[in-house]
Amino acid sequence: MVSYILRRILSTLPVMAIVALFVFSLLYIAPGDPAVVIAGDQASPADVERIRQSLGLDRPFLVQFGSWLWHILHGDLGTSIFTSLPVSKLIAQRIEPTLSLMVLTLLLTILIAVPLGVVAAWKAGSWIDRTIMAFAVFGFSLPVFVVGYMLAYVFALKFEWLPVQGYTPLAEGFWPWLQNLILPSVALGCVYIALIARITRASMLEVLQQDYIRTARAKGLGMPSILFVHALKNAAVPIVTVIGIGIALLIGGAVVTESVFAIPGLGRLTIDAILRRDYPVIQGIVLLFSFLYVIVNLMVDVIYTLVDPRIRY
Repeated sequence: MVSYILRRILSTLPVMAIVALFVFSLLYIAPGDPAVVIAGDQASPADVERIRQSLGLDRPFLVQFGSWLWHILHGDLGTSIFTSLPVSKLIAQRIEPTLSLMVLTLLLTILIAVPLGVVAAWKAGSWIDRTIMAFAVFGFSLPVFVVGYMLAYVFALKFEWLPVQGYTPLAEGFWPWLQNLILPSVALGCVYIALIARITRASMLEVLQQDYIRTARAKGLGMPSILFVHALKNAAVPIVTVIGIGIALLIGGAVVTESVFAIPGLGRLTIDAILRRDYPVIQGIVLLFSFLYVIVNLMVDVIYTLVDPRIRY
């Protein structure tokens, strides 16, 4: 197993190299010249050229990429064009709200979606199954911002049970921290819950038809034990896969959710950087999210071996 994990870790290195090349290429793919944006509309061609030289944009592509990659490997993500602050510092200031939102959403969706999918498979064809699947289709169809505005109107504006926007750091107390994240997590988790519940149901339906499940029933094992110990363990590989894939949904949905609930996280920072064409910040955030997603995929591959020891590829 150790050799398998080492192989998987080594296989992520070329992936990260390709991701780094793509992220750096955003500077050339995106429309507009960063030097022109920084100089402003009233700048002369000489001013623009001077800024290009100061940013190193006049050097060959490979030279720029090599220099940028060398700084990345040393923890230097560059400097923001508009704030003149290090990108790593800007990310450090905003990363807690985003990570809090993603982790809470992930826990919430797994605790809700997996039991819903198991129950739907157990009661396949019944009104319970149809109700859960109808909820899954409904949740998967609604955009995150629509759910967010509905929740904010009902629970924050109408009943005033929860705050409508903002973020409270965990250091200031667990309950204030949780209050600000309940509505965003539910809004962001609706699509994720629907996806996991449907995959869990489909995987469980196949497993529940196996002979060993009928044998477990014949031996008189309780239904909770059959469903959540024997069946769920053998149906876990597709579920773990979709949970890993869903991290991408969380990353993309966090940008929208943070805008709806005015959470000062990486999503808001990304939108501000895009509007300002602050390329170093955009590159740093995209590189960070890509790295997180590669790590999540690596963790999913490792979990495969724990769920099913036969998997060694």
